[in-house]
Amino acid sequence: MSAPTILTVDDSSVLRMALVELFKPYECTLLQAADGEAGLVVAREHRPDLILLDYNMPVLDGIGMLKRLREEPEIRRTPVIMLTANSAPTTIATVARLGVRDYVTKPFDGPLLLSKVARLVALTQRAAG
Repeated sequence: MSAPTILTVDDSSVLRMALVELFKPYECTLLQAADGEAGLVVAREHRPDLILLDYNMPVLDGIGMLKRLREEPEIRRTPVIMLTANSAPTTIATVARLGVRDYVTKPFDGPLLLSKVARLVALTQRAAG
Protein backbone atom coordinates (compact mmCIF):
# COMPACT_ATOMS: atom_id res chain seq x y z
CA MET A 1 0.00 0.00 0.00
CA SER A 2 1.42 3.37 -0.95
CA ALA A 3 1.63 6.31 1.42
CA PRO A 4 -1.51 8.47 1.35
CA THR A 5 -1.66 11.89 -0.26
CA ILE A 6 -3.35 14.54 1.89
CA LEU A 7 -4.38 17.94 0.54
CA THR A 8 -4.68 20.84 2.99
CA VAL A 9 -6.75 23.77 1.78
CA ASP A 10 -6.50 26.79 4.06
CA ASP A 11 -5.76 30.47 3.52
CA SER A 12 -3.51 30.53 6.61
CA SER A 13 0.09 29.69 5.75
CA VAL A 14 0.75 29.36 9.49
CA LEU A 15 -1.90 26.64 9.75
CA ARG A 16 -0.61 24.86 6.64
CA MET A 17 2.90 24.84 8.11
CA ALA A 18 1.56 23.50 11.43
CA LEU A 19 -0.02 20.63 9.49
CA VAL A 20 3.28 19.94 7.69
CA GLU A 21 4.92 19.62 11.12
CA LEU A 22 2.09 17.46 12.47
CA PHE A 23 2.34 14.97 9.60
CA LYS A 24 6.16 15.00 9.33
CA PRO A 25 6.56 11.79 11.41
CA TYR A 26 4.22 9.88 9.05
CA GLU A 27 4.62 8.30 5.63
CA CYS A 28 2.42 10.62 3.56
CA THR A 29 2.56 13.31 0.93
CA LEU A 30 1.13 16.63 2.05
CA LEU A 31 -0.09 18.98 -0.69
CA GLN A 32 -1.21 22.56 0.00
CA ALA A 33 -3.56 25.14 -1.46
CA ALA A 34 -4.45 28.60 -0.14
CA ASP A 35 -8.09 28.73 -1.34
CA GLY A 36 -10.83 26.50 -2.73
CA GLU A 37 -10.13 27.35 -6.36
CA ALA A 38 -6.47 26.35 -6.02
CA GLY A 39 -7.57 23.34 -3.96
CA LEU A 40 -9.73 22.08 -6.83
CA VAL A 41 -6.83 22.41 -9.27
CA VAL A 42 -4.54 20.41 -6.96
CA ALA A 43 -7.27 17.82 -6.27
CA ARG A 44 -7.90 17.30 -10.00
CA GLU A 45 -4.20 16.95 -10.73
CA HIS A 46 -3.12 14.76 -7.81
CA ARG A 47 -6.33 12.98 -6.71
CA PRO A 48 -5.55 13.04 -2.97
CA ASP A 49 -6.70 10.32 -0.60
CA LEU A 50 -8.00 12.93 1.87
CA ILE A 51 -8.69 16.67 1.94
CA LEU A 52 -8.42 18.83 5.07
CA LEU A 53 -10.59 21.81 4.18
CA ASP A 54 -11.07 25.21 5.80
CA TYR A 55 -14.51 26.83 5.74
CA ASN A 56 -13.72 30.56 5.50
CA MET A 57 -11.34 31.39 2.64
CA PRO A 58 -11.04 34.01 -0.09
CA VAL A 59 -11.68 33.30 -3.80
CA LEU A 60 -13.70 30.09 -3.17
CA ASP A 61 -14.72 29.09 0.35
CA GLY A 62 -14.94 25.57 1.76
CA ILE A 63 -18.63 25.13 0.92
CA GLY A 64 -18.04 26.28 -2.66
CA MET A 65 -15.10 23.91 -3.05
CA LEU A 66 -17.08 21.02 -1.55
CA LYS A 67 -20.01 21.57 -3.92
CA ARG A 68 -17.71 21.66 -6.94
CA LEU A 69 -15.70 18.67 -5.71
CA ARG A 70 -18.89 16.60 -5.45
CA GLU A 71 -19.78 17.45 -9.07
CA GLU A 72 -16.59 15.92 -10.49
CA PRO A 73 -16.68 12.13 -11.02
CA GLU A 74 -12.93 11.58 -10.58
CA ILE A 75 -12.68 13.30 -7.18
CA ARG A 76 -16.25 13.35 -5.86
CA ARG A 77 -15.67 10.46 -3.43
CA THR A 78 -12.54 11.97 -1.87
CA PRO A 79 -13.06 12.04 1.91
CA VAL A 80 -13.06 15.53 3.42
CA ILE A 81 -12.44 16.64 6.99
CA MET A 82 -13.45 20.24 7.67
CA LEU A 83 -10.78 21.98 9.73
CA THR A 84 -12.21 25.34 10.70
CA ALA A 85 -12.84 27.88 13.44
CA ASN A 86 -16.52 27.92 12.41
CA SER A 87 -18.36 25.61 14.81
CA ALA A 88 -21.93 26.85 14.26
CA PRO A 89 -24.44 23.96 14.25
CA THR A 90 -25.92 25.21 10.97
CA THR A 91 -22.46 25.07 9.36
CA ILE A 92 -21.86 21.55 10.65
CA ALA A 93 -25.26 20.46 9.30
CA THR A 94 -24.57 22.06 5.90
CA VAL A 95 -21.21 20.37 5.43
CA ALA A 96 -22.59 17.04 6.69
CA ARG A 97 -25.22 17.17 3.92
CA LEU A 98 -22.36 17.68 1.45
CA GLY A 99 -20.71 14.48 2.64
CA VAL A 100 -17.97 15.75 4.95
CA ARG A 101 -16.58 12.75 6.86
CA ASP A 102 -15.53 14.63 9.99
CA TYR A 103 -15.22 18.08 11.53
CA VAL A 104 -12.36 19.53 13.60
CA THR A 105 -12.41 23.02 15.07
CA LYS A 106 -9.42 25.38 15.19
CA PRO A 107 -7.28 25.74 17.08
CA PHE A 108 -7.02 22.00 16.53
CA ASP A 109 -5.77 19.31 18.88
CA GLY A 110 -2.98 17.45 17.01
CA PRO A 111 -3.59 13.95 18.40
CA LEU A 112 -7.35 14.29 17.82
CA LEU A 113 -6.85 15.38 14.21
CA LEU A 114 -4.36 12.56 13.60
CA SER A 115 -6.82 10.01 14.99
CA LYS A 116 -9.59 11.29 12.72
CA VAL A 117 -7.26 11.23 9.69
CA ALA A 118 -6.10 7.70 10.58
CA ARG A 119 -9.72 6.49 10.43
CA LEU A 120 -9.84 7.52 6.76
CA VAL A 121 -6.33 6.82 5.46
CA ALA A 122 -3.50 4.54 6.60
CA LEU A 123 -1.00 6.59 8.58
CA THR A 124 2.32 4.82 9.11
CA GLN A 125 5.15 6.24 11.19
CA ARG A 126 8.30 6.98 9.22
CA ALA A 127 11.24 4.73 9.98
CA ALA A 128 13.70 6.34 12.39
CA GLY A 129 16.95 7.50 10.94
